[in-house]
Amino acid sequence: MRRAFRAAIATAAVVGASAVLLPATANATPGTGVSAVTIFDKTVGDTEYVYKEITLAPHIGSTGWHYHPGHVYAIVKQGTLTHNKFDCSVDGVDKQGDFIAEESGPGYVHIGRNLGDTPVVLEVLYVSPVGQPLAVDAPNPGCDFQ
Repeated sequence: MRRAFRAAIATAAVVGASAVLLPATANATPGTGVSAVTIFDKTVGDTEYVYKEITLAPHIGSTGWHYHPGHVYAIVKQGTLTHNKFDCSVDGVDKQGDFIAEESGPGYVHIGRNLGDTPVVLEVLYVSPVGQPLAVDAPNPGCDFQ
């Protein structure tokens, strides 16, 4: 069991693509071309551990702008993920096998996009306070892309 959990953490991924699974808020930029499958969801004490496989479609896949109340760890299983932060700059271009650890909180609004020709597949582990959403939608901060 411990080995399985370590494997889950080792293959955990970012990007906050679960924002597509949450209801949109006013002025939010919902994800497009994103699908997710929950592998497990376990609560231990006051922490929820959610492990998902997230896929972003080629050329159109986007998580939408969002932030995470908790920690997010990811591994890129396939494809190339372009990650932009709130000032529109690219703060990561992650390829197959890359590990991603995202900052948490409303000060780290970001978006993950698939600009490539193949699907991006992420293995993502969310470590969040119980009762908090995995991601919170946010408006586009003024970037010329969604």
